[in-house]
Amino acid sequence: MSLDSLYQEIILEHNRKPRNFRVMADANRRIDANNPLCGDQLTLWVKLEGDRVADVSFQGLGCAISKASASLMTAAVKGKTAAEAVAIARHMNDLLTGKLDVDKERESLGSLAALSGVSRFPMRVKCASMAWHALEAALDANNAEAVVAGSAS
Repeated sequence: MSLDSLYQEIILEHNRKPRNFRVMADANRRIDANNPLCGDQLTLWVKLEGDRVADVSFQGLGCAISKASASLMTAAVKGKTAAEAVAIARHMNDLLTGKLDVDKERESLGSLAALSGVSRFPMRVKCASMAWHALEAALDANNAEAVVAGSAS
């Protein structure tokens, strides 16, 4: 099996059975994101305990790339500190926009490397990066858009 085939299978699996695809009632951060170019939408919930991402989940509608990226993201950042999660998100932005040498980064990326092919399709970069940008916004303590769950109307 080629790496491209393996990566395609990881994306398809995360689209079919997304990890952490649920509403989180006890989250203390929530943010809504959408990509008006293609109609992808998601709501991201984060439960911070101190500075650690104790739990993270999402729900939404979108293409396979969008849903798989959000699923992979939730699995990658759960248990990390907020700073580590933001660093991963920024690293992923570099991956998705073709700024990383995937061959050199493959081992450290683990299953996130499945998203490396997105950089060859500029119209899909926003699909894959939406969840990562939402995560950064949700973890930004100065972001008024990332509201405490239950306080939004």
